[in-house]
Amino acid sequence: MTQKYALFFDIDGTLVSFQTHEIPASTILALTQAKANGSRVYIATGRPPLIITNMGAIEHLIDGYITTNGALCYVGDEMVTCQPIPKDDVRTCVEDCRERGNSLIVVGRKDVAVIDPKGDVDRIFRQMLAVKNLDQAAPLDVVLQQDILQLTPFFPADYEPVLMARMPQCVSGRWHPEFTDITANGADKGKGILAMARHEGFDPSRTMAFGDGGNDTSMILQAGIGVAMGNAIDALKQQADYVTTSVDDDGILNALRHFNVI
Repeated sequence: MTQKYALFFDIDGTLVSFQTHEIPASTILALTQAKANGSRVYIATGRPPLIITNMGAIEHLIDGYITTNGALCYVGDEMVTCQPIPKDDVRTCVEDCRERGNSLIVVGRKDVAVIDPKGDVDRIFRQMLAVKNLDQAAPLDVVLQQDILQLTPFFPADYEPVLMARMPQCVSGRWHPEFTDITANGADKGKGILAMARHEGFDPSRTMAFGDGGNDTSMILQAGIGVAMGNAIDALKQQADYVTTSVDDDGILNALRHFNVI
């Protein structure tokens, strides 16, 4: 007998291959079967809505979105939660990146701004991650007038504690060695699952979360079952209830079969 869960999926390295930049056919098949069996499907990503452009193959299966690492969650046109970063912490991060000459992505409620003096954003997001729509970025002064949901500064991990000590109202979720995602305290993927459960009316214990990076830790711990991809970082695998195969080796299909979801 198959089991029904609310399923939460990270995008990069979990649903979408870093090698092909596409959702594997086995994953599309698995999610189609899971949905037909009564499970729900949710996205849980660090990406803002502007650059969630690679879900076309499964878009019709998605019940809701946790975006910007939990700062903005929505179902259809209905907002579930929105948690902006306090303005003084926004200023601290923007000024720090300007002083140090670091690249920065600023995610506002409506628009996204990109500061890219070294070309790091272009190199990683456009070339390595195949991100689209960043050419639609708005001027920084326009975005700073909006609520800021996420800041993505580019610097090595060893500088992270230095900056975060100056941003006491924020948390950091790193999923790439060259940058981190900063959101307001209380905004992470795990809390996004709880907010979605309240909104949608399902039991948080009947959730299953899939991820591969450091910013997936909160939802791996929060979900009833936390699944780390075979390509996940070691620290996430240690926190997970189950480690499946990699995104390129039918990882989601194998895990959903293992737990009798399909």
